[in-house]
Amino acid sequence: MRETRRSRPRNKPRPEVSPLEAHIGYWLRFVSNHVSYAFRRKVEGQGVTVAEWVVLRELYRLGPTAPSVLGDAIGMTRGAVSRLLNRVETKRFIARKSSSQDRRRQVVALTPAGEELVPGLAALADENDAQFFRDLSPGDRETLIRILKDLVRIHQLKNVPVD
Repeated sequence: MRETRRSRPRNKPRPEVSPLEAHIGYWLRFVSNHVSYAFRRKVEGQGVTVAEWVVLRELYRLGPTAPSVLGDAIGMTRGAVSRLLNRVETKRFIARKSSSQDRRRQVVALTPAGEELVPGLAALADENDAQFFRDLSPGDRETLIRILKDLVRIHQLKNVPVD
């Protein structure tokens, strides 16, 4: 029998490898996938994607702002945020205007429809969190959030998860 590059030589023991379940990343991804999928289905039922929700929520927080400031706030490149704003503008949830100080600068703001949509989407986010994390004690929820925030800070993670 001819040996292929991928086969092990006879009598050579296989190296031990850690099981998937031994990795924190496995469990984070496992939970995250389920939480994210459920939330995605909820917001898509309202006609927006998770990425669009993030943009709408940040505009709700920031108020009328430059696309570059919005992109920095959510950790997206200017090109990516511009494409996302185009999608949200098509749905009439935002409007673009020239800055009153500099006509070359744009400002994006929520439209009345966008302003009205955000609280309902935020309620869906709250409902989704409650659905997945209600069985944790308040202290455990606070600890989990603190640990995750510590990891974000330690690794200097900047991009807001949008999908």
